[in-house]
Amino acid sequence: MLVAISVLPFAIAPLAAQDSMPPAPYAYRQLDDSGLEARARGLMEELRCLKCQSQSIADSDAPMAGDMRHQVRLRIAAGEDPEAIREWMMERYGDYVSYAPVVSRTTWPLYVGPVVLLLIAGLLLWRRFRKVA
Repeated sequence: MLVAISVLPFAIAPLAAQDSMPPAPYAYRQLDDSGLEARARGLMEELRCLKCQSQSIADSDAPMAGDMRHQVRLRIAAGEDPEAIREWMMERYGDYVSYAPVVSRTTWPLYVGPVVLLLIAGLLLWRRFRKVA
């Protein structure tokens, strides 16, 4: 019991630290160039907030979404391609961060599975109706 009480502050401290940090400079400030801001905004609407999970980072007020917006704007301002930024975010946070699904070694069963099930159902129906006729 004493060990649990002594470990508790160390377990809670990272949670409190995340929200007490000031927002990143470009979390809420747009880029001066409207063309670059439009590219950044387009990408931000295609990236999922990992904390909210139902909002894009463009719509979320979570601190993590602000940090992600900051990274997107900095990289766009540096001349990086939005697709390269998306790939970097997916490498860093996983495929789930992108609303645009991609076929990879971890997601291919999601694409192949329904096709296989339809083929099996079609084969079973064909065999069933072939016997009746």
